Parts: sequence; C-alpha cells; structure tokens
Amino acid sequence: MPIVSISMIEGRSEKDKCKLIEDVTNAVENSIGAPRQEIRVLLHEIPACNWGVAGKPKNKL
Repeated sequence: MPIVSISMIEGRSEKDKCKLIEDVTNAVENSIGAPRQEIRVLLHEIPACNWGVAGKPKNKL
C-alpha cells in the first residue's frame, strides 16, 4: 500500500486539498500501477508560525 505524506503550510481551501489528493492518487496509480483503492495520501497542515524559512517563521516574512 503506497502512502504519500505531504507537509504544507495551512490555509488552502478544501477544494484545493481534494484536488491535490486526487492528482497525487492519479500520479501514484499511473507511475507504479498501484491499485487506486490501496493508495493513501496524508496531508499535514503546519501553521505558518511553525514553518521556518531562512531562519524566520514564515508568518514573519
């Protein structure tokens, strides 16, 4: 069972997240031939204050 884990800054719409899950599932299915029903996509939404860029929290840039 392929498991794809994606970390991203929170704030995207439910519609965008559903599209991402669908597109990633399609990519895994097409790439390695995994059965669609066995593919798992995990989205980890991280607050901008916990996401560092160039030594600063993303929400302070």
